[in-house]
This record gives sequence, structure tokens and C-alpha cells, in this order.
Amino acid sequence: MENIDWKQFGFGYTKTDYNVRCHFRDGKWGELEISSSDQVNVHIAATGLHYGQQAFEGLKAFKGPDGKVRVFRIDENAKRMQSSSHGIMMAEMPVDLFEEAVIKTIKLNERWIPPYESGASLYIRPVLFGNGAQVGVNPAPEYTFAIFVMPVGPYFKEGFKPTDYVIYREYDRAAPQGTGTIKVGGNYASSLRGGTRAHKEGFSAVLFLDAKEKKYIDECGPANFFGIKDNTYVTPKSNSILPSITNKSLCQIAEDMGMTVERRKVTVEELADFTEAGACGTAAVISPIRKIVDADNKVDYFYGDEAGETSLKLYNTLRGIQYGTVEDKHNWNTIIEF
Repeated sequence: MENIDWKQFGFGYTKTDYNVRCHFRDGKWGELEISSSDQVNVHIAATGLHYGQQAFEGLKAFKGPDGKVRVFRIDENAKRMQSSSHGIMMAEMPVDLFEEAVIKTIKLNERWIPPYESGASLYIRPVLFGNGAQVGVNPAPEYTFAIFVMPVGPYFKEGFKPTDYVIYREYDRAAPQGTGTIKVGGNYASSLRGGTRAHKEGFSAVLFLDAKEKKYIDECGPANFFGIKDNTYVTPKSNSILPSITNKSLCQIAEDMGMTVERRKVTVEELADFTEAGACGTAAVISPIRKIVDADNKVDYFYGDEAGETSLKLYNTLRGIQYGTVEDKHNWNTIIEF
């Protein structure tokens, strides 16, 4: 692997050496299984295909300058997958089994972990779906859990540069009391039409509004939104927003920096009050926002051609914790022993 150009990797699929699987049958989870195939056998009547019983997670492992490999907040991903499973009545994987599966998959693919100086990382994708035959609309009797990993390059190939977002009111990502607060595939499928239009019109993503009143900021494409004003970190709160682990971490870091953190409803009009804005998630940590265009009302909210000072500090602090160059005072990292 010494000759690999680690910067060639984006977020397209890359086959690595092994993945790990586990099956839930007869009311209990089985042993972890190792596979070198990237194909999964799925029953033709699986509820994951017909009724949307499917959830996934995304997390990363980082090799620091000290040579140690760190996985960021693995327990939070395990608990969020349990929440997703509960939301659509799938078997819930125990946190310790989830963590064991993640660590095992990383160790099996050690040679695919990018070196520190590459700026790349190892992306980890666990997925869980109903794989038992069920033609009636009921939860599946069996479930398949699988994890694959792959190297991903630096998210910002052009540098840490702000991009443009757009508000379209004719698209909803998720409804109140629906599945917006859990990480299931249907939320992403419902965002594709608006997101594809946004890309065609030159925007990075759609800034979705609440489905009920169209008054409040909801999700920022596949990420959480945040705004900065008066030394305050503001991020929307609603019953249709996925609780981002990155956002949760940034809230803590902002408090550590002496900022006030507000998680509350945020109106569209309040976009005019922020001095900085961004989208946050696993892939990029922070994607700074240059401008938000309200396409329906012909209003632009401009935040600057360069990332704001606070956003940059938050970004560098979180990245530093992940790579082991900044103190991990909250014990977020799990160090993998090879």
C-alpha cells in the first residue's frame, strides 16, 4: 500500500480486504462473521427491501502523528443505531457488540488506514436491515448487520472554502413525529430530488425548512446547521432533525471555548443575524456556508467568501482531537490496539 496516492480517494466506494457481519435470528444476535465478499444475500421478501426497515451509521478512524489509530465517539454511533432500530422496530444491537464489530473491521483492514500526513481517514459504514421474509406489513423476524470500511480523502479538495446553499419550500426531508430524528435511508431518499436540483443550480445542498409551518430551519442537506452570532453557537432544535454526533461535539467544544450554546427553534429570518454559518457532519466536520439563497422569496443571506474565525477554530479543534494533536479532555476517542 506504500505507493497509494491517498489524496485520490473521495467518497466513492472502495473495496477493502474484509467486512464483518452479524445476524439476528431466533430472538438473539449471533457471532461476528468475517467476509472478503462485498455482496450480501438478501431474501426477496426482506422488509429492508419492501418496508424500509433499514438504518446505517457513519464514523471514522484516524491515524495520528504518534502512529496511534483513534475512532471518534464510537459509543455515540452505537447508541444512535439503537435509537434508529427502536424507531422502526428492528432488533437493537448491543453497544458492546457494535463496538467490537467496528474495532474488528478496522483491525482486519489495517493496511487501508491512511497515514497522518495524507490528511485522509478511514470511513466506517455500519448498516442494519430487515432480512427476514415478511409480506405483511410487520417487523422482520431476522436482521442482518454488516460493516465495511474504506479510505476517504480530505473532504475539502479545494481547501476549507465556503459554498452556497439554497432554500426550496416545495421539498420536505422528514415530517414531525416521523423518522427525521433517526438515521434511516428513507430520509436520504426523500432529500434526493431537492438535492439534485440544488446541485444543478450551483448549490452545495438544500437548507430544508420544517415540514409543518415552513418557518424554521431544519436540516442542512445531509447535515446539521449552525450559526454564529455574539459569541453564541446556535443550532436548530426540532423533532425532525437527526442528532448529529459532530454537532454534539462542536456544542461541547464551543462551551469549552467560552461560548454560549443555544439549541432551539431558528426562524428563516434569523439567518440575517448570523455572522457565520455552517453545516456539520461526519464527512467534513464543518462545511462553511458562503451564502444562503431563499429561492422563493428572492432573499440572499451572505456570510463571506472565507470561513469565519470561529468556524475555523471549531473545525481545527475537533480535527485536532480526532488526530490526537489536541487534548481529548472528554475521552471521545477509542485507541485501537493492533
